[in-house]
Amino acid sequence: MTWSMPRITTGTERRLLEHMLDRNRAELVAVVRGLSEEDARRRLVASRTTPLGLLKHAAVAERIWFQHVLAGLPESECDGGTTPGDASFEVADDESSADVIAEFDRACECSRAIAAELDLDDIRTHPRVGDVSLRFVYLLAIEDFARHAGHGDILREQIEHPVEEGHRA
Repeated sequence: MTWSMPRITTGTERRLLEHMLDRNRAELVAVVRGLSEEDARRRLVASRTTPLGLLKHAAVAERIWFQHVLAGLPESECDGGTTPGDASFEVADDESSADVIAEFDRACECSRAIAAELDLDDIRTHPRVGDVSLRFVYLLAIEDFARHAGHGDILREQIEHPVEEGHRA
């Protein structure tokens, strides 16, 4: 990760959790910024994973965990939908990188507003996982987004610096 945001290393647990989550959110967006529309949609691995698809998936995760689980909205009322599983990586042909970045930014803003109304130990029930706290959701999102930002870094490296055939280790 390139850590484009300044680093906060002290403060309350909540401040540190929120900051680390925002840094990972920023890294996911950084994976896509500056790529052509074609490159942002390039599949370089067997799965449906693309740089833009990672960001689309992260927007779905934001809505599921913050809007559906923490705020208690029915999935049908979550802004932008909650497509589960591999389908959450799919970007429609008529969606641009700017559209997906804006969708992710909106989901993050909504998540921040929902989280601001909760304490770290407030409990909600996930339909499959069971009881979860805001603290758990923060940690889960930090872990998930850091992993996906790493995937995105590798995809971007493959796009920007492809290895020529015959020069592979």
